[in-house]
Amino acid sequence: MTVVARRGWFGGTFDPIHQGHLDVARAAHTALALSSVTLVPALVPPHRAQPAASANDRLAMTHLAATEPWLDVSTMEIDAGGPSYTATTMDRLDADGEDLESLVVIAGADAFAGILSWNRAVALLDRVSFAVVSRPGYPAPRLTDALPSLASRMCTPSNWAGSSRPCIVLVDAPTSPVSSTMVRTAIAAGHPLTGLVPAPVASYIAAHGLYR
Repeated sequence: MTVVARRGWFGGTFDPIHQGHLDVARAAHTALALSSVTLVPALVPPHRAQPAASANDRLAMTHLAATEPWLDVSTMEIDAGGPSYTATTMDRLDADGEDLESLVVIAGADAFAGILSWNRAVALLDRVSFAVVSRPGYPAPRLTDALPSLASRMCTPSNWAGSSRPCIVLVDAPTSPVSSTMVRTAIAAGHPLTGLVPAPVASYIAAHGLYR
């Protein structure tokens, strides 16, 4: 059996990128033996409030956070303009010759819980695999009950390995209980960001007066 080398694709608002995001990326990278993980800041998040920081600032902070050798950053969604729909991004990657079989879209379990409201959700799940990582209060294994119509598509990393069939791979791993809202609230209150964001990101936020 041929084992397909896969890489992760992790989109988000990253307003700002924080330790929870990095823990999700690391958990997916480890559990699925991904060759790399690409962080993809959104220009206009369709399911969230508009970002407090500019696209350029969020991109800069994402670059500063991507210190692991297996992490890189894409400007595809920022460059595209308009709402950053994952389904549309997959269309662009496919048109550019990307083999979607080798791609794994990464999401936290809290975000993935709303997958059925995403643009062209079912068609998206038919095209590409997802790695869904536990977040505090949202254990990935509970998604089988939370999304019963998708339960037959769900699997664990061990029973998905080597498969070419798109699957929702449930990755149950601990991740930091940090959110972007928590970070912005801490900044507004003048609290230190130690343990919430990487040190270079904290320095960038301070230097540019973000979220105050």
